Amino acid sequence: MSRLFGTDGVRGVAGAELTCELAYNIGRAGAYVLTKGTHKPKILVGRDTRISGQMLEAAICAGICSVGAEAEVVGVIPTPAVAYLTRRYKADAGIIISASHNPFQDNGIKFFNSLGFKLPDETEDEIEHILNNGFKNLPSATGRNVGKVNHINKAEDDYVDYILSLNTVDISGMKVVIDCANGAASHIAPRLLAELGVEVISVYDQPNGHNINDGCGSTHMKSLCGIVEDTGACMGLAFDGDADRMLAVDEKGNVIDGDVLMLIYANYFKQKNILKSNTLVTTVMSNMGLNIAAKQLGIDLEITAVGDRYVLEAMREKGYNLGGEQSGHFIFLDDNTTGDGMLSALRLMESYKIADCTMSELSTIMKSLPQILIGVNIDTTKKVLLDKTIEIQNAIKEIEESYQGKGRVLVRPSGTEPLIRVMIEGEDQDVITKDAQHIADVVKKHLG
Repeated sequence: MSRLFGTDGVRGVAGAELTCELAYNIGRAGAYVLTKGTHKPKILVGRDTRISGQMLEAAICAGICSVGAEAEVVGVIPTPAVAYLTRRYKADAGIIISASHNPFQDNGIKFFNSLGFKLPDETEDEIEHILNNGFKNLPSATGRNVGKVNHINKAEDDYVDYILSLNTVDISGMKVVIDCANGAASHIAPRLLAELGVEVISVYDQPNGHNINDGCGSTHMKSLCGIVEDTGACMGLAFDGDADRMLAVDEKGNVIDGDVLMLIYANYFKQKNILKSNTLVTTVMSNMGLNIAAKQLGIDLEITAVGDRYVLEAMREKGYNLGGEQSGHFIFLDDNTTGDGMLSALRLMESYKIADCTMSELSTIMKSLPQILIGVNIDTTKKVLLDKTIEIQNAIKEIEESYQGKGRVLVRPSGTEPLIRVMIEGEDQDVITKDAQHIADVVKKHLG
């Protein structure tokens, strides 16, 4: 049986793969594992704007209550708010119901421990073991011991107040377009920036349960690019469905990718003398141009496997305070325990104000090498065969050798979707595009 938990919790098509029964069982097993030995424990539960969110919320809360824990429901709210509020409210654990940047049909369940950190593999394995064993020897609460559901109405206020408290530079008067992805940022992001004195043009902020990430947000930025250019804004900010990611657009309507943003943050922190160990943590997916530019700025890089959980593990283990992914997950560990789109937006606007130049000028801090990324749909059960399929490995090796050290090939399974991702960097866009398609065709033939 394949592992239930991926790199970012449990995900699947709501009602088909992620059923109410499974949500109930995950809530039940998770509450038991995360709150053993505590008296009347409480678990915070938030969600994004998907139509299936309320359905799964009800099932998860039932599971939580069935083992005697209490569900503290905070409603629609960003993922990083759940991480923060779990700590603030001294909850025993937190749960966010979201499939992040995925389409509305999908949904997911992700846990945080009492400190607001994602669960380690061994804890997820313990939850999964209970599910697979049919809850053998797991006690059920009865009578006065049954848990209850409490609704917290001040959660958004508390999170907004916290982000406001982190502001260190006057950014009032800036004109900014924000794309809320019709997701969890739809109400909170316009409110936050307005309270900071920013002139906000807010788009894709009318969620109806079906339109989350639909042609908008950090994975679909074409519309935002045009709006920024047309309105004369100094920048555009795009969040994903659960608002833990953020990417940006300069005043000319050009997308600024996550590698450039990470280096902007790192240089800003270095100038303020708060970049711990003078190190930025990133993943193998980052462009080779980041390595070159970081070295020129005197900034060290720590490279991890793909996934913000692995970035975070390295940060915690070695005492770093800044890390992220090309996709727009940025972790400011002094302030929050997971990627935070609101905090990322705040720090970018601060960096921009201090730099005293245009966003297009600020983004010249690094030059990316040509890169191509192709996603190949596969049978999920075949992900484990990637490294064992000789034809695929031979195709990768042949192309890597042809670059003679002036490019690189990275082929890896997605942790959140039924995809194999093929990424190539090199000197010539046409060449790497052809080579990436060749590898993708070989992957599709053998694993599709």
